[in-house]
Amino acid sequence: MAAKEKVDSIISADHLVTMDDSLGVIADGAVAVRDGVIAAIGPRSEIEGSYSAPSTYGGACRALMPGLVNTHTHAAMTLLRGLADDKPLKAWLEENIWPAEKKWLGEEFVRDGVRLACLEMLLSGTVAFADMYFFDDIAGEVAKEMGMRAHLFSGVIDFPTKTTSGADDCLRNAKNLIDRFRDDEMIRPAIGAHSAYSCSPDTLKKTAELARKHGVAFNIHLAETKWEAEEIKKRYGRSPVKHLDSIGFLGSDLIAAHCVWLDDDDIKILAERGVKVAHCIESNLKLASGIAPVHSMLRAGISVSMGTDGAASNNDLDMFGEMRTAALVHKAHCNDPTCMDAYTVMKMATVEGAKALGLKGTLTPGAPADMVLINTARAHMTPTYNICSHLVYSAKSSDVDTVMVRGRVLVESGKLLKADEDDILDRAVAWARRISGKS
Repeated sequence: MAAKEKVDSIISADHLVTMDDSLGVIADGAVAVRDGVIAAIGPRSEIEGSYSAPSTYGGACRALMPGLVNTHTHAAMTLLRGLADDKPLKAWLEENIWPAEKKWLGEEFVRDGVRLACLEMLLSGTVAFADMYFFDDIAGEVAKEMGMRAHLFSGVIDFPTKTTSGADDCLRNAKNLIDRFRDDEMIRPAIGAHSAYSCSPDTLKKTAELARKHGVAFNIHLAETKWEAEEIKKRYGRSPVKHLDSIGFLGSDLIAAHCVWLDDDDIKILAERGVKVAHCIESNLKLASGIAPVHSMLRAGISVSMGTDGAASNNDLDMFGEMRTAALVHKAHCNDPTCMDAYTVMKMATVEGAKALGLKGTLTPGAPADMVLINTARAHMTPTYNICSHLVYSAKSSDVDTVMVRGRVLVESGKLLKADEDDILDRAVAWARRISGKS
């Protein structure tokens, strides 16, 4: 009898949701992990018969899936969660969020806010996120400390902020971020133009040029509101998408967040340019920005992933909630119960999100061991006929049992292992007292 091959860990489950079209869902399966990547996957009997490991996870009443990927958020804004609710986007920004940031934004704010965001995301099964905010280097340090993958989009905007005097300052910051994290395996530097209404055509061109010169991704808030669509048409005589296309901004290296106010021509242009879209359904609903034509974008061949946006406008970073909301709302919006099936939505939250950030997003040999074990021994998860449907329509973030990133277990039995959860929460509460004037 041949000796078993040694690996670092073996994870087994009743259902392996590979998100690979050729492998599908493997019943009573297991995954072998070595050096942070998946060495093998298959029926549990085969994996356990061929491999041995010092660490094992999972077992009965568990489902294993790729980690969720949040392709658009503003992580440190967790500290502004619930500060100003039930307002339209423009008023929310100008009357509440920007003044609060002007007063409170700093390295300590970002450090504590990103820690809280990473805690929330890890406990709810998110393994990687795309962040667009200030003090990006601090956000990178925290994400690394917490064990998460992060794409940091260094913000570019024309008007002065707490950290910059204008666009040129922003671009210098972006270049510094690229230099710092260029070769980092977990933290990827990138550039984020805020929007077509807050960045001049010249600033947008410089942003795209800098990103392409250094081979990094870039992003933008695009066609998020009716006001934006009308304002850009008033300024430039065309839609936001057509405006960006006219200056050479669009391309396969761009992640466009929101994309709510699109016409058929806009969708065609985005598809032809290979632009990737981050769909933020709950933020768009809460701010009454509208409902993005996701079904039309998918039919056009656009890669659509999912983002939560910031916790100040959502108000959580729960990707399970985003999946369920997206599936239900688009069915009603399209008047078609088949238009956004569970597998499509899961693909958006895993495979397409990973693709947008240059990751894998599947449980396949050679893929990074970024995985989530779900506890299915719950009343709301019983019985199970179709695990993908359950993960979208029934599962809750509280069902997350174990989270592994790059082969390292960060959450086990629903508890964070790498940081002090109580300390993170205490710091956030202290910030709330300061911001509300109660301390």
